Amino acid sequence: MSTSIDSSQINELAASVAERLFIQVGSWNLYLGDAGLAKDLAIECQAYFEQGANVAARKGLEAIQVKLGGGKTTLPLSRLIPPNQFFDLEEILEPYCG
Repeated sequence: MSTSIDSSQINELAASVAERLFIQVGSWNLYLGDAGLAKDLAIECQAYFEQGANVAARKGLEAIQVKLGGGKTTLPLSRLIPPNQFFDLEEILEPYCG
């Protein structure tokens, strides 16, 4: 069973990610929509939908590399979000996973 989704569904998923997930730096929250990372994460997670929401969330967050300090440092998105955000992403992905 294929779990690929069309571009309107990717945009819908990206919008959900954009408004709920954020990078945390100190006490400051930068939402993924504002950081320009929501659509990239949605597309990356889509590749793993057949493996379930947990795997899609984990692999998607690991695959997105975030440049810091003008590109001098790069970290996976998984290292920049608070732990509870992983569960929020799983919840967002659940309806799309097979």
